[in-house]
Amino acid sequence: MPSLHNLKAPAKLNLFLHVTGRRDDGYHLLQSVFVPIDWCDTLHIETRADGALQRHDLGPRLPPDDLCLRAARLLQQHSGTPMGASIHIDKQVPWGAGMGGGSSDAACVLRALNELWGLHWPLARLAPLALQLGADVPFFLQGRPAWVEGVGEHITPLNLPDELYQTPVAVLKPPVAVPTAAIFGSPLLQRDSAHAIVAAFLAAPKRFGHNDLQPPAMAYSSEVTQALEIMQGRFGNSRMTGSGSAVFSWLEPEDAVALTSFSPADVGQADPTWVGRLCHLLPGP
Repeated sequence: MPSLHNLKAPAKLNLFLHVTGRRDDGYHLLQSVFVPIDWCDTLHIETRADGALQRHDLGPRLPPDDLCLRAARLLQQHSGTPMGASIHIDKQVPWGAGMGGGSSDAACVLRALNELWGLHWPLARLAPLALQLGADVPFFLQGRPAWVEGVGEHITPLNLPDELYQTPVAVLKPPVAVPTAAIFGSPLLQRDSAHAIVAAFLAAPKRFGHNDLQPPAMAYSSEVTQALEIMQGRFGNSRMTGSGSAVFSWLEPEDAVALTSFSPADVGQADPTWVGRLCHLLPGP
């Protein structure tokens, strides 16, 4: 049966994240720049003739009905295909980090099964299914740096300065998962940030804006605050990505030359439950 192997599902960083309002249905309106990075899960997907959908965990155990299986089931239902799939996933992107690992896996499954099942739907036809799975999934379906607005459905590809691809980013994830619902329900969440424009971001992409979800996350977990302080002290800048708990710092030229890798131990954090990595932005497929 047809199969695809060594499919990379990259994590993402939010270079900024502003909450600009709230819809009548309760969903928050956002503005953000999403960028894929080279911290990836790896998927291997095989077709099945019996219509069954199965997932095999090659690393940490995932929830029984994760986004990968939900993505496969949704595409199967909407396409009417009799085919099934076995999905093997080597999970490397940390869970509960605000890095979109599960959403990226789901988008990878949609793209792969679209090909393996012979559907050949355009991305525009897959996009509504992606949005049903989660607000970040449409971005990962396209897979390139983007200016993202609305609840995640308005995606404009963005040409970033070459300097950003050449500058490493240190990412640090403390051992806490911050519930997204708790962040968006927090009284500390600012919901009226001014609308940003692309030109202003491109004028100072490493320092532009802020993450409105960061103050509620810091109030929720002292470890998020600790991670931000550690990275600020070491690299002179730090910001949380998504709803946390991972934080990131741009490396200055001298650090970029001296550091060829990064781990929590490099910033004095010996607790093995903390994870970190030196990453680079990806331009997309």
